[in-house]
Amino acid sequence: MLFEVWAPNARERVELELAGARHPMERDPVREGWWTTLVAGDGGVPDGARYGYALDGGPVLPDPRSRRQPDGPDGRSAVVDHGTYEWRHEPPRRGLREAVLYELHVGTYTPQGTLDAAAGRLEHLVRLGVTHVELMPLCPFPGRHGWGYEGVSLWAVHEPYGGPAALKRFVDAAHGLGLGVVLDVVHNHLGPSGNHLPAFGPYFTETHHTPWGAAVNLDAPGSDEVRAFLLGSALSWLRDYRVDGLRLDAVHALADTRALTFLEELSAAVDELAAEQGREHFLIAESDLCDPRTTTPREAGGLGLHAQWNDDFHHALHTALTGESQGYYADFARRPLDALAKTLGRVFFHDGTYSTFRGRTHGRPVDVATVPAHRFLGYAQTHDQVGNRAQGDRLSASLSPGLLACAAALVLTGPFTPMLFMGEEWGAGTPWQFFTDHTDPELAEAVRTGRRREFAAHGWKEEDVPDPQEPATRDRSCLDWSEPEREPHARLLEWHTRLIALRAELPDLTDPDLAAIRLAYDEEARWIAYRRGDVRVAVNLGSAPARIALGQDGVRVLAAWEPVAEPEGEGGTLVVPPESCVVLADR
Repeated sequence: MLFEVWAPNARERVELELAGARHPMERDPVREGWWTTLVAGDGGVPDGARYGYALDGGPVLPDPRSRRQPDGPDGRSAVVDHGTYEWRHEPPRRGLREAVLYELHVGTYTPQGTLDAAAGRLEHLVRLGVTHVELMPLCPFPGRHGWGYEGVSLWAVHEPYGGPAALKRFVDAAHGLGLGVVLDVVHNHLGPSGNHLPAFGPYFTETHHTPWGAAVNLDAPGSDEVRAFLLGSALSWLRDYRVDGLRLDAVHALADTRALTFLEELSAAVDELAAEQGREHFLIAESDLCDPRTTTPREAGGLGLHAQWNDDFHHALHTALTGESQGYYADFARRPLDALAKTLGRVFFHDGTYSTFRGRTHGRPVDVATVPAHRFLGYAQTHDQVGNRAQGDRLSASLSPGLLACAAALVLTGPFTPMLFMGEEWGAGTPWQFFTDHTDPELAEAVRTGRRREFAAHGWKEEDVPDPQEPATRDRSCLDWSEPEREPHARLLEWHTRLIALRAELPDLTDPDLAAIRLAYDEEARWIAYRRGDVRVAVNLGSAPARIALGQDGVRVLAAWEPVAEPEGEGGTLVVPPESCVVLADR
């Protein structure tokens, strides 16, 4: 078996330690910085064999391209033979236009916090009607529980979740139920704990700085190999684990000045793999740039990613629902219904407008006449927008079931590719808080005090901010699976299921034509209505009934949160109860 490692920092020698035995490695005569050795033996190297690399007589370190870390980020790597798993199901062929995504954190979706336990709950998602499960990051991180955004081995699966074999079982089970799988991957930073990459080579550069310190090296000397490392990891999830798409964390934090950017390279490589496999793989970016070039095709001068999160829609919806106006919500909160209408019709609120939060002009307009709506994801809640609140409180902690139903209607009948955050579909009463399990005491204390200091600046008492290291913080964040069986959760679950079914049944609700949307709203009365083809949606966020002129007779009600009378009078006037919503269609 051939072992190889890119270790340009090694001055004199690199040794492979395999199953307790040392094997000297030779410099590759063609590839600069690479070291190789061929290990022969009866039957080859067994699956699961432990190994690592020692540079210039130093400690044995895990393989940067490790496929498995049985003992955590600091332990020995383990050999993984991807050919031994026997796949039972073919991936479903579902694209973004018809997709409804469901963001899921493996460690809190069930009390057990494993991939196998999560797979046991997939039938709930089938009944709900979602099409794709979006898994939060799975790469190994210190301890047992965490969000997953501090992974270090970008080719491996967190062992407490079940490791590589469990991810294959999960994807196989999802595919067998007709569900696609999207995986959240983090390329903009690694670690900090358990990160041994700097010992091997220039994986990071001081040329740029990010909120996490030195930037991942995408454009400095040695960056060719770093980019190949990231590309290889991304393609491995799609090829070896049969994942259908990737969500790319905070691409605005990828410092990259090269003419051909890493994101363009990644997009091209994923499209090539999709063509080779006869499948539809897609990349979904998280970006706060409000820049349509992120999803503009490469041949048209864009980065070629297939979709991006639309936080502007979230912020507008959040302020309209809650009235909050702190931080980045300030601009949206001035006229929240106006902001909501703008994002529904033109995607970005900040499309060249002044952002008080940033202290500058921000964003760029979307050409709604040419850009399809499904390139943007719409949502009322995400792991960030819930978990980064001081107490991890969901919308359900402060809003009535009626307003939660209104949020669902705007997300699930709106123009964007909808996404739900786990438990949102039944108005989960459990919070989703920030939790860690750092094994380094100094790092654990730094995270604890840093988070409390951050929220103290916004008026929170220290004792009111949950301790991320306290096991109870994670436990509180686990979904309560008894809730969907009782009210008001059961009614909300039924409502979400009905809306998703309507989205699947009515082609107008997946029409990608943004320019065809027709909108009306009343800022003071707090209602908004829009038309998509023959489908009309009316949402009343106010505390009094709203009278909305439809401008057409013969409109029928398809679904309503509260009972409504058929539109009355010539031209059809609909009376929507307070904190309620209605979906209608032309007869």
